[in-house]
Amino acid sequence: MRALIQRVKSGSVEVENKIVSKINQGIVLLIGIEDSDDFSDIDWICKKVSQLRIFDDKDKIMNKSLIDIDGQILIISQFTLHALIKKGNRPSYIRAAKSNYANKIYNQFLTHMENKLNKKPLAGIFGANMLVKIENDGPVTIFMDSKNKSF
Repeated sequence: MRALIQRVKSGSVEVENKIVSKINQGIVLLIGIEDSDDFSDIDWICKKVSQLRIFDDKDKIMNKSLIDIDGQILIISQFTLHALIKKGNRPSYIRAAKSNYANKIYNQFLTHMENKLNKKPLAGIFGANMLVKIENDGPVTIFMDSKNKSF
């Protein structure tokens, strides 16, 4: 599982010109799911994201987590995080999980993140064509791959 974490002042998702989710200060989390992902990947990413100290304390030092600031999270499934671009100019998405499996893992991810944060995360609509608006704060953008935990 791959995750792209963005610390934001605000974020939203539109589907068919309608805002379906909107957050203020927190994290917009894009996740890419592959066939080999299971609960251990979900657990590792959820734990890291919820506890990652990327928010400023009173001294403007990144010392606080999403939990510490009681921030919001917007989670969006993004198969393109598994794009392979080694050959040619057209990305290959062969590593991305097929829709049925990815949707199952995505829903498990949302539930597990809710348990970590003790509040329901906001989300995009799986498989929809979405317009994602992100007001990146910092900017702070961090990439994670559960298959490469030493990253």
